[in-house]
Amino acid sequence: MKGRITKFEFQLLEKLWNLGPCSVREIQQNLPELHRPAYTTIQTMIHRLEEKGAVRRVRKAGNAYIFEAVLTRKAAHRRLIDDLLHLFGGSPAPVMSHLIETGKLTLADIREMERQLSKRERKR
Repeated sequence: MKGRITKFEFQLLEKLWNLGPCSVREIQQNLPELHRPAYTTIQTMIHRLEEKGAVRRVRKAGNAYIFEAVLTRKAAHRRLIDDLLHLFGGSPAPVMSHLIETGKLTLADIREMERQLSKRERKR
């Protein structure tokens, strides 16, 4: 995939992941009414995602193209997290500290991560 995914592009991908293949109009109609972007704005952003290889046209229904996400939710999350860690020189420590300080990371989360790390180490 080419290029980074912006916050707004990620929101559009979320709609495609949740709705499945759909048109630009369907994506627009499923965005919150308050501050809903214009149809042409959504269309432009979907075409940018298509250029980046994150979505593709699957068919044409009348005058409308139907798009689907090529990039999976998991792959998109990994890219975003990798980009974030890159901002911190590759170290997860500042991110983890923040999550702990704000209460967004619990002891149960850490235990689950330890379990996953142990499992990964055993595979090596």
